[in-house]
Amino acid sequence: MPTPPATAPQPPAPPIPLTELLAREDLGLRRIAGPADAELLWVHTSEMADPYPYLLGGELLLSAGVLLTDPDHYVARLVEAGAAALGFGVRPVYEAVPEALVEACDRYGLPLLEVPPETPFTTIARAVWRLMAEARHRELRRVTRAQQALATAAARPDPVPAVLHQLATQLSGRAVLLTARGEEVHAAGRRPHPEAAAALTRLARVVARERPGSPASATDTHGDTHLAAYALGGGEGLVLSLATHRREPGDHTVAGIAVVLLSLLAAPHQGADAADRSAALVRLLLGATPAEVAPLLGPDGPWTVIHARRSDGTTPDALTAGALGASLGSALVDAGREDGDETVRVLLPATAREATPQGGGGEEPRQPPQPPTVPPHPGWTLGVSAPTPLPALAAADTRAARALAHAEATRTPLKVDAPVTGLAALIPPDQAAAHARTLLAPLTPPLADTLRCWLSLHGSWDRTAVALSVHRNTVRQRIGRCAELLDVDLNDMDVRTELWFALQRE
Repeated sequence: MPTPPATAPQPPAPPIPLTELLAREDLGLRRIAGPADAELLWVHTSEMADPYPYLLGGELLLSAGVLLTDPDHYVARLVEAGAAALGFGVRPVYEAVPEALVEACDRYGLPLLEVPPETPFTTIARAVWRLMAEARHRELRRVTRAQQALATAAARPDPVPAVLHQLATQLSGRAVLLTARGEEVHAAGRRPHPEAAAALTRLARVVARERPGSPASATDTHGDTHLAAYALGGGEGLVLSLATHRREPGDHTVAGIAVVLLSLLAAPHQGADAADRSAALVRLLLGATPAEVAPLLGPDGPWTVIHARRSDGTTPDALTAGALGASLGSALVDAGREDGDETVRVLLPATAREATPQGGGGEEPRQPPQPPTVPPHPGWTLGVSAPTPLPALAAADTRAARALAHAEATRTPLKVDAPVTGLAALIPPDQAAAHARTLLAPLTPPLADTLRCWLSLHGSWDRTAVALSVHRNTVRQRIGRCAELLDVDLNDMDVRTELWFALQRE
């Protein structure tokens, strides 16, 4: 049987079973040919005699058969394009579904649905998109619960076996930690068939980091068993292998979270410093405050926070976020949040210039910590905070978010929130903060954030709207309200300068 094109784009949501759509009694759909186990990825309406060039694969194609002349050829082309099902609307062209079309769909194994005259195609499309949205919501909730369960397991006294056990539970399968030679280190879950287990070991060798160019992950199937292997970081050649009897849309994300945790927890030769920082990451994942993890992160500090988003608008998964952290030189990576924010956060130690001997045996004083050199990363937009003491990480997180918003608004790949220098550094911080609080007291936090962003973008309404994800009229209204509350003329450069100074020190 013909196969669908191999280059079809990724669907916007998990596929939905055809049976869920047929269960909608208000649509009145009736399957009259073909199997019932299809999965729908899209909805498309076409009255072309041959819609093949315009199909992506996985569609429910809706048609009234306006140009239908050869049902056998028509159905063969739909199957070749990878269509999931055909919905045929009766009236006004046909009083009933043509018998030749029913026979062709049975012959080629394409589900055929009869659409009654009172059901518009747009109603079916809305129903499919609603079912997809519900499926996407279920997937996000499942991934969130799995992330919480894996993070909790990673904090146990036996973290590696606990994470594997939790992963096997979440995926309803077998989770195995293997060496590059295929030796089992830890395992959890029901053992697969011996032949499937052997295939899983062979797949693990494909991704084992023993030679350059090895892929980071690989998948395969053996009978009805789905196999997957993921290389762990740390240079130890360890591989996480999975064997399951189902493959849900969120499984790759759940596995990616486990890969990040196991990469930190399973490296047997990591130094004490790395082990402590790995523990700090787990604590942060569980919601600890910066002060609580300070002993684990180390006393030297300070730290730099980086916010990053994919410049192409795609959602980064745990593996992609981990790769970004590795390229930046840090394993302290937050791959996402429960509120749907697609920002990746990375925590980096700032560097300090060591004292150097002077003539006469003296030493120059130790120079202030310098922000890490963060080059632009293709495919990412980055916002970088200035070096910050550990207790002020929350403020650094806010500044990194502002820097990222500025970078996105100005369409630049990198924005660094530089430390205070020049004349502003001559004013004692406590006096500057007191002045800022008094001057900005009439403004609510949303108004202050809008004013700060607007000033940083030189009064551009459009760029401020992009940075804050609001309409440009909303920006105008907020800035007008700021001028009223502060009783100032925001067109005056002196006023703007003083407000900018205060907003940087509040």
